[in-house]
Amino acid sequence: MTGIALSPFVTMVESEDGLVFLNKRTGRYWQLNGTGSEVVRLLLSGETVESAASRLQEKYPDASDQTVSDVRTLVRQLQAAKLLAR
Repeated sequence: MTGIALSPFVTMVESEDGLVFLNKRTGRYWQLNGTGSEVVRLLLSGETVESAASRLQEKYPDASDQTVSDVRTLVRQLQAAKLLAR
């Protein structure tokens, strides 16, 4: 999965704990923790799901069995919330 970008009506800002998204159409806020924020930053910089997962596996080797699945799930959830576009 490549070509991920913020939806045009979404604003993203850094917070102490990670990232906060604002959907300007609905007025809803979404907050990601540090790990989720790291994944989103990697994907927005052009990394694929697999390469982002690989970076997380290096950082958190105990979670390596779940990493690709978790990254895919996060992307699906953010797309379902209309925060990310392809």
